[in-house]
Amino acid sequence: MRYLLLSCLFFFIISCKEKAKNTTESLKQEKITFTPEGNLQIFRKDSSLISLNIELAETAYETETGLMYRESMEADQGMLFIFEDEQPHNFYMKNTYIPLDLFFITKDQKIATIIEDAKPLDESSLPSEVPVQYVLEVNAGSAAAWEIKEGDSISWKRD
Repeated sequence: MRYLLLSCLFFFIISCKEKAKNTTESLKQEKITFTPEGNLQIFRKDSSLISLNIELAETAYETETGLMYRESMEADQGMLFIFEDEQPHNFYMKNTYIPLDLFFITKDQKIATIIEDAKPLDESSLPSEVPVQYVLEVNAGSAAAWEIKEGDSISWKRD
């Protein structure tokens, strides 16, 4: 009797482990790919410009998830967050695997605050410091490489 009880317990434990393993395998994250939705230009004060393909984050879900779970992004790509009103905004890097530069942009499309090299998976607050209506996320190092400064401006359009 004792042997039968131990055998049943052993079988139950093994089947639970197998079921958990199968559930975990079926929950694997699908790779998220870049979907171009527009084009954005950054105008530097010296009249040169940078051109990017952008994805747009406009809905509550898109704004909440942003670039989370992405494994990479091309140098000429970015995500533009569009808010209804100009107000202070805070971002963080929860579930974001790639380091980013963030440009906080006013309603008149001027870059007001730049945060460089935001660390992956860091949940520290990244504040705009002033009211903004747009936020552009690009690969870390882009602000320095492109010599973007506060006061530079952007222009964008949908595809």
